[in-house]
Amino acid sequence: MFKTLYSKIALILSGLFLLVGLLYIFLTLFTTKLYVQEGAQRLNHDLARYLVSQNLFIEEGKVNDKALKSIFDMLMNINHNIEVYLLDKEGKILAFSAPEGRVKRDHVSLGPVERFLGNKEELPILGDDPRHPGREKAFSVSTIPLDAPHKSPLEGYLYVILGSEEYDSVAQMLQTNYILRLSSWVITAGLLFLFLSGLYLFNLLTRRLKKLSTSVEAFKESNFAQPISLKTKHRNGDEIDRMSGIFEEMSIRIMEQVNEIRRADAMRRELVTNVSHDLRTPLSSLQGYLETLLLKGEQNFSPHQKEYLSIALNHSHRLGKLVSELFDLSRLDAGQMEIEREPFHLAELIQDIAQKSRLAAEEKDITIETSYPQNLPFVLADIGLIERAVQNLVDNAIRHSPHNSKINISLALQDASVGISIADEGCGIAKEDVPYIFDRFYCGNKNDGERSGGTGLGLAITKGIVEIHGSPIHVESEMGKGTVFSFSLPLYKSGN
Repeated sequence: MFKTLYSKIALILSGLFLLVGLLYIFLTLFTTKLYVQEGAQRLNHDLARYLVSQNLFIEEGKVNDKALKSIFDMLMNINHNIEVYLLDKEGKILAFSAPEGRVKRDHVSLGPVERFLGNKEELPILGDDPRHPGREKAFSVSTIPLDAPHKSPLEGYLYVILGSEEYDSVAQMLQTNYILRLSSWVITAGLLFLFLSGLYLFNLLTRRLKKLSTSVEAFKESNFAQPISLKTKHRNGDEIDRMSGIFEEMSIRIMEQVNEIRRADAMRRELVTNVSHDLRTPLSSLQGYLETLLLKGEQNFSPHQKEYLSIALNHSHRLGKLVSELFDLSRLDAGQMEIEREPFHLAELIQDIAQKSRLAAEEKDITIETSYPQNLPFVLADIGLIERAVQNLVDNAIRHSPHNSKINISLALQDASVGISIADEGCGIAKEDVPYIFDRFYCGNKNDGERSGGTGLGLAITKGIVEIHGSPIHVESEMGKGTVFSFSLPLYKSGN
């Protein structure tokens, strides 16, 4: 969902704006509340002092209920948000103007009261709210009498809360403050406008990157045949324009190099094909003359001469096999290997291969076994190429199997194909070598200490033959226990 650069930028921008918006709302409400408290306390700083100067609330150590009721009624008519509390000199609440049952505290902390009366601290100074334990509010306070405790003994305090519980919550503050609501809407609209503008601008910036990415992908999908063309101003543009120009130049250079590699590879394949084809005739003549010399000159040659001729003949056979395999491999690489599909019985083919390989297997006391279900249906493939592929795998198994071991060629009926597997009990293939065993001139694990005449092209040819039949070839191997090669061929259906 968020794989493109634009979507990631949009997600980050959304998160930032959300964070900024929440932070703004928090700071606005916090500072607004402090501002309201400071304004109320500053405007009503001397309210308690004025009320004490006009009324005698405590007389000879007793509460003047008549004076208190008069001032309570007057304040309720003027401003019902103000609450008045009469405190003794220890902070105990003696009387209050709040409704009965709403006051939860019986004492008020005198620390904020003393700081307020000292006039040395910046406003707002918050004091205890008797109606809500743990909550603080702006207040005005005055000693009773006014000149206490300097000239007259202190009898108590008149403690005036300047904001009732109607202003306690943020929602109530927003509901009752039009300016605050208006500023919140304006800021929200501004943030939304900036957010949408940012998305649009980022879209303009990333659109060129998206176009560049699409062009690079198209260049790759064209198999590096069509260079990138963005038609941008490279010299006077920004970093994206300059990068686009560099990619255009790189695509042209890559296309030229790929074409050169393809031409060189085509020439290499053609050279290998021609050389291997041309070498077949002289090699055949060489083998014929060597064989003739060995047959006709048996009475005239010394044992050493016969040995040398036999070695030369064996190497000529090996060279002939290598040339033939190079020729076949070059045809597979060039896609020139033609296959002639025909129905045939795969069980009969593996029986023939096992019979032809028994002589080489008996030299190492290796037993070749075949297993397949009865009434196996025909398969549709090129019988000559499949025989070549299976023979290569069996020869490979013989070379890398120890003495007194077994090789099993088995067939298994699958959904729409017949599976073939060749399993040996050889030295196995190291896990890190498995991906490379089908590479040219790879001669397998050397733990057995012998090459056994392998050219390193047999498995590469086998893989090519199997793949042109539309089937992958699989390898399972475990060191010291053996290797299993397997592939499958499609069933023959009448009408194919």
